[in-house]
Amino acid sequence: MIVGVDIGTSVTKAQLISRDGRTTPAHEARSTVYTLPGQRVEQDLDNVVGTVETVVRAALADAAEMGGELVEALALTGQGDGLWLRDATGAPVGRALSWMDGRAADRLDRWTADGTLRALHERTGVGLFPGSAAPLLAHLAEHEPERLEAAHVAGYCVDAVVQRLTGAVTVDASDASQPFLDVATRTYDETALDLCGLSDHRRLLPDPAPPGTLHRLLPDAARRLGLPAGLPVSAGPFDIPACAFGSGVAEPGEGNLIIGTTLAAQILDSEPRPAAADEPAGMVLATPYEGRFLRVMPAMIGTAGLDWLLKLLDVKIEALDALLVQSPPGASGVTALPFLSASGERAPFVDARARGRFDGLSPLAGRADLVRALCEAVAYSARHCMDTLGVCGSITACGGGARSGEWARIFAGVLGRDLDVCDDAVGIRGAAQTAWHSLGTPVDAAAWRAPRRTVPAEAGLIDHYAEGYADYRLALDAARDGWSTR
Repeated sequence: MIVGVDIGTSVTKAQLISRDGRTTPAHEARSTVYTLPGQRVEQDLDNVVGTVETVVRAALADAAEMGGELVEALALTGQGDGLWLRDATGAPVGRALSWMDGRAADRLDRWTADGTLRALHERTGVGLFPGSAAPLLAHLAEHEPERLEAAHVAGYCVDAVVQRLTGAVTVDASDASQPFLDVATRTYDETALDLCGLSDHRRLLPDPAPPGTLHRLLPDAARRLGLPAGLPVSAGPFDIPACAFGSGVAEPGEGNLIIGTTLAAQILDSEPRPAAADEPAGMVLATPYEGRFLRVMPAMIGTAGLDWLLKLLDVKIEALDALLVQSPPGASGVTALPFLSASGERAPFVDARARGRFDGLSPLAGRADLVRALCEAVAYSARHCMDTLGVCGSITACGGGARSGEWARIFAGVLGRDLDVCDDAVGIRGAAQTAWHSLGTPVDAAAWRAPRRTVPAEAGLIDHYAEGYADYRLALDAARDGWSTR
């Protein structure tokens, strides 16, 4: 069996997973996220490593449920983007800058105006946003150069934890894909670095680990985790591609929709080509598998916006399905734009000024209408992302939002196709699948994929939401004109 760990932004999870697909319950520990003035969002590496130690020990206590199977590896996945600076020992050089951080928005504005973003997208297929490593590095180079001088490596969450557990200075190719990697060759594009004015900081970027790389637990880290020293450690892919593979995506054209804190749409491809979009948005990711790449539109919206609305309305998340049933499709005329992140939006367009709104309000509108309008708007954004990516195969859905039966019905209606919904921790499953592949004993991905249920697309909803989606796109275009004049 494998100990799988998913290091999320606010919650770290771990569970045991067997080669036959059986899992033990997931254990969780919360990380601290510091939201500070100036749109700064930061995390503490020591705190995050502590959550990993807590959940791994808790998961190992369930080993008896696996019938005495031996632990073959520790498989890690977790949040991507952001900037996790460390010194040569793995100690943090200041707090990590989260992928939700917005301090570099002005840098992104400059790169948009001078054509840097489009030029970068043409080279690497990447669409930057304020919480990407490139604008964050450029911001620090301008405002806090001493931090970069003190750093030995500029990486991401998973490789920061790996360095603390194994001593390896490394990065998974999926993380490194955003923003400087030529994903076809798995080498850094020096012109991309130069476009961002960051060539002088190339020393901070570790070369991506070759597919199949395994690291080894250091004795002290092993003691803290309750695992044997020298145990193989698999690092990556990060959470978005891990969810794709854990959901069972295996053939080009198949898609996956993560309805989590944020919304991510992704399509598997046999070529490293970006989405056929008019704007420099999204990303192309290297994967652990030869000849397989992921085209991704990782929106900033998702269940976080819904959580905000439910808190505002003093409604518990357990009441979501009941509220959605109380409001008809179309939410009694109430519509929404779902852009409720302080950092704006990053897919399928990039605009740090993007903000949410409700329209069509009247004294007859109730809480259920507001909630349904926002849920429909998030689904419209998912279709916008999927249409931009060009999905042509089946779509799986995962994440907390997919567990709502009524919201899943909305997504299926808006997308106009059945959804195969996976309810378990598919990110951990994808990380474990990668670990077994690296150990030289790959699982049969099709047979081993996460359990799923099919949510059918209903004809009446498909027709209704086709009109609603057209109206959403018109409202979005008008709103973007307004944001650009602010």
